[in-house]
Amino acid sequence: MPKHEFFVDMTCEGCSNAVTRVLQKLGGVQFDIDLPNKKVCIDSEHSVDTLLETLKKTGKSASYVGEKSA
Repeated sequence: MPKHEFFVDMTCEGCSNAVTRVLQKLGGVQFDIDLPNKKVCIDSEHSVDTLLETLKKTGKSASYVGEKSA
């Protein structure tokens, strides 16, 4: 499964919980949240556009960093 890295402007645990909620709602994803570095790594077959739109539903600014090698 491709692993993608995104920057999400998270400042607190509430922000990371919002990211967790929207990703779990999307389904078909495995992810790690790195709150101090504001990074979210997602393993998913979903397109980058779908993942980015999903992350933006949190109301936080989000951007695609790139594919992450396993």
